Amino acid sequence: MEKKELFGRCPYVTAQKVLTGKWSMYILYLLSEGAIRFNELQRRMPEEMTHTTLSRQLKTLEKEGLIIRTEYQQIPPRVEYRLSEVGEKFKSVLSVLKIWGDEYILYLNKTKK
Repeated sequence: MEKKELFGRCPYVTAQKVLTGKWSMYILYLLSEGAIRFNELQRRMPEEMTHTTLSRQLKTLEKEGLIIRTEYQQIPPRVEYRLSEVGEKFKSVLSVLKIWGDEYILYLNKTKK
């Protein structure tokens, strides 16, 4: 029996594949507040992250169409990232995830006692 490719057909599999990177949702959250330069993004990450790792994650999100990279021709070079139109639609998902995350943190704190 041939396995069905669910990417592009099932919303859960599609979302999971598009958001595969460890920090993809957090990057989208940071960009939901507005355009951010690369170094600022790197500073705002919760853990030490190499330039290469962040760059790879941003390239993936750009390839998936969730963010837009804008390079300004100036010295020193300036690059900003912002949510694309489809990335902007992810903001509602982020707000629901925040509510669930906050509730789960409360659950974790109650069960630790």
